Amino acid sequence: MSESESVPEPGHIQHTFPHADLSGAVPTSTEARAKRRIAALEEELQMIKEERGTKQRSTTYYVAQGRAIRRMAVLYTNLEDLIGENDRRYEDRSAESTSEQDRLQRGYIILAQVLPWIHGKLSELDTDDSQDMLKKLKRGADAARGDDTSTLKDLVAAWVNEDFSPSPLLKSDDKQSRGFAHDVCGMLLCPAEWDWDDDRVKNGIRDQTSDYIVSENSWPLFLYENYSIDRANLEKGLFKSRILVKAFKATFTSPSSAREGDGDGIGADILENSRRARRQLNQVKVKTCLRFALSGVTSWRSVDGDFDYEIFWNNVVDFFEDVPGPATQRRMAQLLEWWTRKVFGKSHREDLTPDVVSQMSVNTLADQRRALEDAAFDLD
Repeated sequence: MSESESVPEPGHIQHTFPHADLSGAVPTSTEARAKRRIAALEEELQMIKEERGTKQRSTTYYVAQGRAIRRMAVLYTNLEDLIGENDRRYEDRSAESTSEQDRLQRGYIILAQVLPWIHGKLSELDTDDSQDMLKKLKRGADAARGDDTSTLKDLVAAWVNEDFSPSPLLKSDDKQSRGFAHDVCGMLLCPAEWDWDDDRVKNGIRDQTSDYIVSENSWPLFLYENYSIDRANLEKGLFKSRILVKAFKATFTSPSSAREGDGDGIGADILENSRRARRQLNQVKVKTCLRFALSGVTSWRSVDGDFDYEIFWNNVVDFFEDVPGPATQRRMAQLLEWWTRKVFGKSHREDLTPDVVSQMSVNTLADQRRALEDAAFDLD
């Protein structure tokens, strides 16, 4: 044996590389191939689970985020219309806009305030993913609207019974007995320019005559403070009714807080200037849903007889936003401050100046303790 030949050590097993067959494949054992297939399938299954989990989390997130849209941004308008209007303005900045286009743009700005991430997300996603996201957002938005109308349907019956003691009492599960067929609901729904106590008005509305058409062009009486109007000043008391405040609290704070419909809310003034647009849109949504809750319509729809809810929504938005001048703008600001106080209370922290704070008991006690300590030191 030459020195170049190796001698295997005792106990060492020599491995020989098998020869490939005619196809070029190197033979492997059936057991080894099965193990590798199982490992690959398990890895693929794990990836599918992770992708499904990611997709499910994404769906849950978008649906949850979408619940704010109908409450705080737009009640009816399609999200695609808002996005399209913003794109149109950016592409052709010199073009004039109609009042409807202005309304759409305001809606887009509110949407971007409510969901600060959506503007950037629309730029990042491709068309299919963007459409999928909007679909999930709308699912959450519509679900929230359904929940809110269902909640108000029950609560409004209790509020009407408590405040007006009608006979018979309203039932929470019966919508068909409401509307103009019911004396109290009819009074609250009656256009402000007419007198519900006048039998001609009452019968004309119930018989749906051409002289008494109830449409979105009239402010319903339930919007007014004490459910009465000043015909010489129709703005006076508008959007200050007790039932409206209750509906807002029930929807945006909690149903239990609606019991405080007469008094001011408890807590800090948390609605900062940057959020006031949101707040007034919240109120618009509540007014629309409250009108539906008082009506005899059993399922949500955009038109009830001659009353178009979508145009009614636009009328209320325009009341706050399309003002003729600075004097009206100041009155709108005062009305929003009234709502802030009613719902969230009033904070006076801005009045806590250093001079005022120095006279309060915490600082006074600290001064007294230092004085006692100095006196004890002098005695020692």
